[in-house]
Amino acid sequence: MIERTTVRLPSVLLDRARKKAAADGRTLTELIEQGLRLALKADQKAPKDEPVRYPRISSAKGWLLPDINLHAIQEMEDIEYVERMNRDFKD
Repeated sequence: MIERTTVRLPSVLLDRARKKAAADGRTLTELIEQGLRLALKADQKAPKDEPVRYPRISSAKGWLLPDINLHAIQEMEDIEYVERMNRDFKD
């Protein structure tokens, strides 16, 4: 069922909406309807207040988690350093 309603809008906004609707080849009603649908759809997709998830922290004192490989990290940093130096010296 389609209903009529009255909406109070600032004249500047209403003028812009009329121009936009005309440029798109549709009515002001269609433009307003689409805008409302988009606004309501966005509310449905808004993420719920999820708890903040922090990374795991080791309970061990003074060292990293057991599954962290420092040698692999160092190798990756070395490779990045060499690539960066090659780029810098080519220019």
